[in-house]
Amino acid sequence: MAKVSEADVKAALARVVDPDHGKDVISAGMVSGLVIKDSNVGFAIEVDPAKGKQKEPLRQACEAAVMRLPGVTSVTAVLTAHREAPAAKPKQPPAPPGQARQNQRAEIPGVGAVIAVASAKGGVGKSTTAINLAVALSRMGKRVGLLDADIYGPSVPRLMGLSGKPHSPDGNSIDPMSAHGIVCMSIGFLIEGDTPMIWRGPMVMSALEQLMRDVNWGELDVLVVDMPPGTGDAQLTMAQRTPLAGAVIVSTPQDIALIDARKGIAMFNKVDVPLLGIIENMSYFLCPSCGERSEIFGHGGARETAEELGCDFLGEVPLHMDIRETSDGGAPIVASAPDSAHSAIYMELAAKVAAKLEGKGAAAGPRIVIS
Repeated sequence: MAKVSEADVKAALARVVDPDHGKDVISAGMVSGLVIKDSNVGFAIEVDPAKGKQKEPLRQACEAAVMRLPGVTSVTAVLTAHREAPAAKPKQPPAPPGQARQNQRAEIPGVGAVIAVASAKGGVGKSTTAINLAVALSRMGKRVGLLDADIYGPSVPRLMGLSGKPHSPDGNSIDPMSAHGIVCMSIGFLIEGDTPMIWRGPMVMSALEQLMRDVNWGELDVLVVDMPPGTGDAQLTMAQRTPLAGAVIVSTPQDIALIDARKGIAMFNKVDVPLLGIIENMSYFLCPSCGERSEIFGHGGARETAEELGCDFLGEVPLHMDIRETSDGGAPIVASAPDSAHSAIYMELAAKVAAKLEGKGAAAGPRIVIS
């Protein structure tokens, strides 16, 4: 297979003309963040934010031009906003930090509360927790959406049992997929399953903006966001650009996970996102044969951390094969076994989150869920 070079990609893009500039996208300086990984190519196209939706045909033309190159197996192009420097304005007194950040947060049309489920460490059950919370909120009568914000490792398609690509009614917006009573959107619906995401920060942030605001969510009471692990661009984009209504931290009991959970809590505090509380996942193991309880990862660390930091402890979720098997099978346990003891645990967690969103027993302000 022929090896793809940066010069090859730029030569292909130089044949794509932007009608507004009357020049090709390379000469117009519109292409940035070009990344080539083996046979996979990714890049961003900088456009006027006022014409973002009108530029979708240009984005598609750029992808098609590069896809025709020998040796290319996948191409991902995203539109990113480029703004001219604003004219100088008279100086105004600076707004308080919290108010300044809040002014940057734009509502998502039709969406009520946005909850971010996140963790500063991978492998703690973030996605499983987010999905079962979302399904539990739906069972309570809420209109619920689920956004997979993990660009590098999207897991919602697998965990929700969804496949195929979403429909676009007008070429500009996307209809979300649906399963188990909730609507879902993930970058995983738009790429092949084995395609590596090799994007840099600006491309990730642009993709998140489109997944949030170019999706026809309809009327939702709650949008649950499955956050990626860590404290990087994706988390900051969500916290600074979205009016988050709540935050839940999910951690396992062991010290190494709690150290990272504290980092996540500190980051959200810095961007004025208060917490709904902490969930201890994989809190204990009950032997299915003899019923003996084993605390494999320790126990109670998340509760102690919540008490120390002055935030609520929402509850414990055990480590159990049924939770893992139903998640891997695309049928979250709250949907597939609604009368089970494990489903009851998630329903109780969802009830606490819903109560806080309605202002019962929680201070007003934005919240985020971290798992």
